[in-house]
Amino acid sequence: MTASHSDSLVVLFGATAGAYGAKLGSDERELILLVWQVVDLHSKKVGTLHKSLVKADNLDLSDQCREVSGLTPEGLGKAEPLDRVLQQFSQLVSSDLKVLGRSSYTLCSDGQLLIRQVLHPETSKKNFLLSDCFYSFYDLRKEFHTCYPSSAAVKDQTIKTMAEYLGFGTDETEEDFGVWQVKTMVAIIFSMLSESCNHVFTEPETVKYKYETGPCSKSETVDSETVIRARGLPWQSSDQDIARFFKGLNIAKGGVALCLNAQGRRNGEALVRFVNSEQRDLALERHKHHMGSRYIEVYKATGEEFLKIAGGTSNEVAQFLSKENQVIIRMRGLPFTATQEDVLGFLGPECPVTGGKEGLLFVKYPDGRPTGDAFVLFSCEEYAQNALKKHKEILGKRYIELFRSTAAEVQQVLNRYMSTPLIPTLPTPIIPVIPPPYTIATGSIRDCVRLRGLPYTAGIDDILEFMGDATADIKPHGVHMVLNQQGRPSGDAFIQMKSADKAFMVAQKCHKKMMKDRYVEVFQCSGEEMNFVLMGGTLNRSGLSPPPCKLPCLSPPAYAAFQTAAVIPAEAALYQPQALLPTTRTPQASAAAPPTVTYYPAQAAQLYMNYTAYYPSPPVSPTTVGYIAAPPGAVAAAATATHTPILPQPGALVRMQGLPYNTGMKEILSFFQGYQYAPDDYNGLIQLSDQARSVLQAPKEWVCL
Repeated sequence: MTASHSDSLVVLFGATAGAYGAKLGSDERELILLVWQVVDLHSKKVGTLHKSLVKADNLDLSDQCREVSGLTPEGLGKAEPLDRVLQQFSQLVSSDLKVLGRSSYTLCSDGQLLIRQVLHPETSKKNFLLSDCFYSFYDLRKEFHTCYPSSAAVKDQTIKTMAEYLGFGTDETEEDFGVWQVKTMVAIIFSMLSESCNHVFTEPETVKYKYETGPCSKSETVDSETVIRARGLPWQSSDQDIARFFKGLNIAKGGVALCLNAQGRRNGEALVRFVNSEQRDLALERHKHHMGSRYIEVYKATGEEFLKIAGGTSNEVAQFLSKENQVIIRMRGLPFTATQEDVLGFLGPECPVTGGKEGLLFVKYPDGRPTGDAFVLFSCEEYAQNALKKHKEILGKRYIELFRSTAAEVQQVLNRYMSTPLIPTLPTPIIPVIPPPYTIATGSIRDCVRLRGLPYTAGIDDILEFMGDATADIKPHGVHMVLNQQGRPSGDAFIQMKSADKAFMVAQKCHKKMMKDRYVEVFQCSGEEMNFVLMGGTLNRSGLSPPPCKLPCLSPPAYAAFQTAAVIPAEAALYQPQALLPTTRTPQASAAAPPTVTYYPAQAAQLYMNYTAYYPSPPVSPTTVGYIAAPPGAVAAAATATHTPILPQPGALVRMQGLPYNTGMKEILSFFQGYQYAPDDYNGLIQLSDQARSVLQAPKEWVCL
């Protein structure tokens, strides 16, 4: 008998300090034992049987390992480390081959776990390379099932069941642990090579040497049985880092898609596509394995989710990504006036761009305006590293961020900026609605809870079901879904409870409870903290970060009249003067604020806007949402009835993005020089303090948010 790939097999068996059998490698424990023997496929002779203990960094053996293997920490403490054992393995195999008169060999193991789930991940973490022989091997279980189709399914095979099928008697107590397994595997191989079977070893399993980048088209068909979602990734992780985490498993070309949040930044998640369902199932066994000091959660995902993130339709992007084996670097924060020559000059001769200008891709809005992002191709790792050293260096008057990127991220960023609005025009306004006297609470009383990590498909009904009996303690209109800039659920929600005690009980009862296929974190918080997040701030375990409109450097006391409760686009102006532009308190001010007219359509739950601050969802908090400009007649009537100042039609408010952090009011007013509006028109619009009114006496009309 001959094999198309080698003259002989090296039968290999191993064990870790943790789980054994079908769970080998799933607990991330280190290798502690290797046993092997060379089998000559021509003469059916065997070489010397070798057994080598491996000294692990952590010698704390599991109870199962102690019971099955009979090994002890004391015995392993005298062994060699893994890198030395693998060197000895290569030397001894070469020596045995020479004795048998053979020159080539292929590994043969009991299943795939030892090679894919133990050796490759562990050597990757310990930063040393495996020899080429470990990238190709025969799975004895698959070969046995091919030779004996009537035997048990591959996933149900073990060394013992294969031996029993052939009528071999096995006594595990007769030999040392690992020795009887290798001897039995050799006997099984000889049975398969007999004249009655005449089996030929021709198609070995392969392990990819490296991850291959590449584009993905939305027209592709992606099998949902090949996709996983990885959560908890370090924000700076690249596709190569993720491929290294799944070392030993074959990821499809261009199969790593880093997910971005509403602001275009990585959110710690990635979708990974494998070459087949078998590899995907092995990837799921790495749930809560570590990348550095962080554990990574691994869940099933769908092909539709992968295409939504990684799929592209732009010919420009496809052409840009057609240059394979290139390192992609993302540049963020470029001046809007930056040209290709400016970027090439910034990078310099020490990191030449592939193809010069053809290796640059500027990200633009549909109308052609630059976004400040660009992607750059480099032909090798050295050039990319030189470019990354320029992180936060200055181009023009702005510092530039540089970090590794992926083909999927290029597609995702371009898809986001170039996609047309979900609703191109605002729907026709409907009749005014006078909101009920429910308001979002403020203050430091911790009578609210925050839900974090909600499934993006979760709705109000899911949240109420999640809270169970505690729904009876929710304040009326007290559920607030936090939306991202596109108006889609962000995975967060706030709930106002009737008391701080009720909020505490909910947080204790529901924290890390499952909703659909995700666990949800529940934290107790105050109304003030909730409002900060709804206005665009952030709330985490390290404290509270205020929204932009609350930062002292952006909102000096002299311009307090222009602070806003939420930043809303001019196209969807919120016509609620008390919420949008708070009036200055005066002794003559009325103690009771007049009611506010709010307009929102019945289908407001499906209305997606380009929010620049987090905002509650319409169906739950109607008092805080008014997307649609009211009809002029209705607004005028409401103003007459309530004596409430009403904002003019859209266009009075302008939001500026990308300002230098040291920009002052003078620079902003100078920027809008030439756009004039009679300052007297503000008299009926806002109640201004004398200090704020003095700002408006110059020929200008823009209110900058």
